[in-house]
Amino acid sequence: MNDKSIGIIELSSVAAGFAVADAMLKAAKVQIVLSRSICSGKYMVVICGAVAAVESAVEVGAAAANGCLIDQYVFPNPHPDVITALGRSQVPEPGGALGILESFNVSTLLEGADAAAKAADVQLLEIRLAMALGGKAFCTMTGDVAAVQAAVQAGKQVIADRGVLVNAVVISRPHPDAYREVV
Repeated sequence: MNDKSIGIIELSSVAAGFAVADAMLKAAKVQIVLSRSICSGKYMVVICGAVAAVESAVEVGAAAANGCLIDQYVFPNPHPDVITALGRSQVPEPGGALGILESFNVSTLLEGADAAAKAADVQLLEIRLAMALGGKAFCTMTGDVAAVQAAVQAGKQVIADRGVLVNAVVISRPHPDAYREVV
């Protein structure tokens, strides 16, 4: 996925969110990954596509926000698991340790998940953004204990450096029923 990137815009207005999503789609050849209202009455637009297209679309979207922009970010060349975990409706069969990263901020969580996936041999299971979470976000991952520890540490550092870390946990041998909560 070397020509792919993720762009995100978070807005304080639902109405502005619809206008921004439309502007982004018209600005460049990008695809909507998520476009929806989120907790606290905010709106989030997540797109993917070629790096230059996503950069252009995010720039146009931010300009169209009309004073309602909370955050914008472009993630060039994310780990392939990041986009897959964003769109996953069924979590694959887990094995090994379970790692969880939690952030107060949507875009920073994506950045932390990307850092985690690139730091060690883990599989991102799910990335859940802001809906029914009070605007927070979290991701889950699995792999052998050492890999999950390294990945969680890498993601935790990114999120902590931005000042929005809620928590980071590694469960070395989770009970099999604990994975049912991941979905």
